[in-house]
Amino acid sequence: MKYVKDLVCISCGEKYEPLPTQYLCPKCGEKGILDVEYDYEKIKTDWNKQDLKANPDPSIWRYLPLLPIEPTTPKPTLRVGGTPLYKSKVMAKLLGIETLYLKDDGLNPTGSLKDRASAIAVVKAQEAGMNIVSCASTGNAASSLAGNIASMGNEMKAVIFVPSRAPIGKVTQLLIFGALVLSVKGSYEETFYLSQEAINKRGWYNRNAAINPYLVEGKKTSSIEIAEQLNWEMVDWLVYSVGDGCTIAGAWKGVYDLKQIGFIDKLPKLLGVQSEGCAPITEAFKKGTDLIPVPENTIADSIAVGKPRNYMKAIKAIKESNGDMINVSDQEILDMMKTLGKNTGIFGEPAGVAGIAGIKKAVENGIIKSSESVAVVITGNGLKDIKNAEKAVGAPLTLRPDLKELSQLLNDYNF
Repeated sequence: MKYVKDLVCISCGEKYEPLPTQYLCPKCGEKGILDVEYDYEKIKTDWNKQDLKANPDPSIWRYLPLLPIEPTTPKPTLRVGGTPLYKSKVMAKLLGIETLYLKDDGLNPTGSLKDRASAIAVVKAQEAGMNIVSCASTGNAASSLAGNIASMGNEMKAVIFVPSRAPIGKVTQLLIFGALVLSVKGSYEETFYLSQEAINKRGWYNRNAAINPYLVEGKKTSSIEIAEQLNWEMVDWLVYSVGDGCTIAGAWKGVYDLKQIGFIDKLPKLLGVQSEGCAPITEAFKKGTDLIPVPENTIADSIAVGKPRNYMKAIKAIKESNGDMINVSDQEILDMMKTLGKNTGIFGEPAGVAGIAGIKKAVENGIIKSSESVAVVITGNGLKDIKNAEKAVGAPLTLRPDLKELSQLLNDYNF
């Protein structure tokens, strides 16, 4: 790793050699989240915007100098990253702002932003000499890991732990990709701990993003892409839904990296959005206290994390950006699924649209000004959670094969 200097503990500042399996700071335990430190001066010397323009690869690997991997390590063959960024005047008006960009990460290969982290995990596992990669997940991280491993076409295998409440669409994906899927009759918290025990005992590579510092580096490519797609003119606000805290922490790392190497002139503010039914990070952020675990009571399964492990890095990022956090209700999430689909043709899962619902609320509460520009990442595809999508839109109209009945029905709906 030509440009990686160290792994730094965000709690005590201790530095460690960037080994593939150096997950946490031994001195600080669970709070010893590590951060990858780069040699920005060296990157500035070797890499510039013109190099990016000349690079035809649309995937996350185009940002190789800012990724903690060896360039020669085999990579998943799926195209991870390079997802579209849409400017939506209609949605901007509905949310009460002038400028809105929607990044549809549901168009990643397995349907979520988590592909960005899993691609890194597959590479790092090989660098560690490990063939089995494992994680606990409510669905998206698991399917992304399984899909990326399947694309390798080699001896690598995925062992996935999911809580029994995980949507069947996500679980089916795992099975299709050939993963060993273990459905745990318990909460995400219990599922996570079981996976950790198995990983440690069996010597598998750890894909749990809150533990593995390299995976945040994959997630940061979403904000790097936004910057490049906007020709390096950064928006005022970046908005992400928040579960474990890894994704929004990664978003900040991405724009921070770009600022350090001179690719962007200003840093955006971050808005983190949680569900009212599971908002421990928002509570800790607002009150300035340590995190208190809460029940996982929301339809947005991808952000239903009652005891998030990367909350310190998330809160640190939001504070450094002069940003804020806000909560939205499940009903606001369901309403936004329908609003987004109807006005843009984008089908987002509940957690995927929570960020957009958060923008609306943030504007109403005076957090975001109507004149400020906003980019939000739709983190997952709605096809992964059809059951909750049905709650948002209801059932189709039914009728007999009768033209008179059809005419009456069409008249009733002004068609």
